[in-house]
Amino acid sequence: MKRIVLTAIFTTIIAASFAQIKNPVKWNFTSKKIDATTWELHMTAAIDPGWHIYTLDHSADIGVATSFSLKTNPLATASGKMKVKGNPVSLKDPGTGEMVKFYQKSVDFVQVVKLKAPVKTFISGSVEFMACDDHQCLPPSETAFNIAIQ
Repeated sequence: MKRIVLTAIFTTIIAASFAQIKNPVKWNFTSKKIDATTWELHMTAAIDPGWHIYTLDHSADIGVATSFSLKTNPLATASGKMKVKGNPVSLKDPGTGEMVKFYQKSVDFVQVVKLKAPVKTFISGSVEFMACDDHQCLPPSETAFNIAIQ
């Protein structure tokens, strides 16, 4: 009986170790003051070796473009288009024959926000992205953020 229980416990531990959720993209959300009412929001992805995420303008049939959604804040508004600090890789996808663009290692997405007055507030939102390697793509993920403006 003892042997059966130990075998069951050992099998469960082994199965659980193989079922770990992959998380190849770590996000960091910060703000940088430009002047009293202008701030940059930095949404930075650290991407594990061998993995990538798609660009904002990705439109191929494979993969999901990275996209950001900012919640309405009565004290602040987004100013201009989001900028990207990072060099995308462009490759022809062997499965579809389409050109795809993606980021490896790291990428910093920067959105300028203007405050209506020099006050402390938070900018909330989320980022949706899809992480892929040479063999698989994980389901699209959404990560919420709350960036302090101080």
